[in-house]
Amino acid sequence: MNILIVYAHHEPSSFVAAMKNTAIEILSREGHSVVVSDLYGQGFSAVAQKWDFVTTSGNHFNYMFEQKHAAKLDLAFSPDILSEIQKLQTADLVLFVSPIWWFSVPAILKGWFDRVLAMGVAWDGGKIYEKGLLRGKQAMLIVAGGGPTEYYQESGRHKATAVQILHPINHGTLAFCGFDVHDPFVALNVLGLSDQGRLKLLTDLQYRLQHMLDSPNWLIRY
Repeated sequence: MNILIVYAHHEPSSFVAAMKNTAIEILSREGHSVVVSDLYGQGFSAVAQKWDFVTTSGNHFNYMFEQKHAAKLDLAFSPDILSEIQKLQTADLVLFVSPIWWFSVPAILKGWFDRVLAMGVAWDGGKIYEKGLLRGKQAMLIVAGGGPTEYYQESGRHKATAVQILHPINHGTLAFCGFDVHDPFVALNVLGLSDQGRLKLLTDLQYRLQHMLDSPNWLIRY
């Protein structure tokens, strides 16, 4: 299986980096082909701009319509976007490894969604969800939150579970484009855990990754 890991953290010694490294090690050992997009390491821009395209339509500038225009012109996107689209097209499974920031993901990963999951590439008019252009591919969030686990309950401080918090990404972004979406792996309280506690989370992640194919936990499947 061709696997793309989209990694969104700036610190190599972070727990998020440890999750990314665990995924690379386990999946490579299982015989999969693994490619990593290190967004901070690449200096990937989070900002959607006019110069994201080799050429534009010349009409009133609408970013999504320009994406569709570029898609029709043999992917006439800027080199940084084109590189990510090519990785995406090759991938059977995409893992997004990220912290949880403000009930979402860092701007650099949101920018990857904005710029790479382009109209005409990942979705189009009438081609969403079960008809999305990425139908047949799989995706999974692997994320970490620093707050206590008990906060992430409907009766907790956040008034929502982690899965509820991540719904706009799992449903409104990934499933929207046609991905079959695995139940996210969510590591919580990473700032309050002991080394042994963090090691337990990495062991749990290792088990999930080893059994993704033979015992998948689907959140959304078409």
